[in-house]
Amino acid sequence: MSLAVDQRAIESLLAFWADAGVEASYADAPIDRLAEGAAMLRVRSQPPPPPPPAARPGLVVARAPDIASAVATAKAAAASCDDLPSLAAAIAAFDGCPLKMQGAKQAVFSRGAADAPVMVIGEGPGADEDAQGQPFVGRAGKLLDRMFKAAGLEGRVFITNTVFWRPPGNRTPTPQEQAVCAPFVERAIALVKPKMLLLAGGASAKAMLKRDEGILSMRGRWFEWISEDRTMELPAMPTLHPAFLLRTPAQKKKAWQDLLTLTERLDRPGRPH
Repeated sequence: MSLAVDQRAIESLLAFWADAGVEASYADAPIDRLAEGAAMLRVRSQPPPPPPPAARPGLVVARAPDIASAVATAKAAAASCDDLPSLAAAIAAFDGCPLKMQGAKQAVFSRGAADAPVMVIGEGPGADEDAQGQPFVGRAGKLLDRMFKAAGLEGRVFITNTVFWRPPGNRTPTPQEQAVCAPFVERAIALVKPKMLLLAGGASAKAMLKRDEGILSMRGRWFEWISEDRTMELPAMPTLHPAFLLRTPAQKKKAWQDLLTLTERLDRPGRPH
């Protein structure tokens, strides 16, 4: 009986469609229009992706240089320098570091004695350094100078950074930015010929020593810095960055202990190794 009822219902439905003017079927299988409509509503309810930011008139967006190519260019430029003035000029002319295109006013290379027994390597220039063209000349630099004088290191240091242009907002330089500048840092070490390195701050210590430990773990300990071509090897001590000491004065004692340890080794009779 069910089959007969179904048959009559089908015939009645076909008759209804015929009276309504339906003359052809466009699909062999039934389509659930309700489910299809619900799916379309779900798609419409999702917010559209935000449009790309419109470029301001006159704004030139600089493309980041290829890192491998930039490093190769930096190596060639650094190798051609026979003294610190020519190295400073090569750095100023170098366009391979993305930081140069991100608002820095000028390259910031170094200050200090060209034959210093200690090379201090910080992280990157700040606002004062960017304005004056020398590293560690702001409040943090003045604190560092006072500490050097008290520890007997005044006039015995050559100061530079892992990058030579101010990162926007004084952020920490990225490993890629440091890698591009590394050939110039190594050339500076080769020209100055220091007896040891003082690495100021976690970003400097990690980049120079190729380690992932935090600065509070590394500070006050001796490590061996080795150049990329393995022709140079120097003792290196990480220490707290003076900007960090300004924010947390209670940590100054640790940095002072680091300087005393470095000075003791520097002034120890015989070769400081």
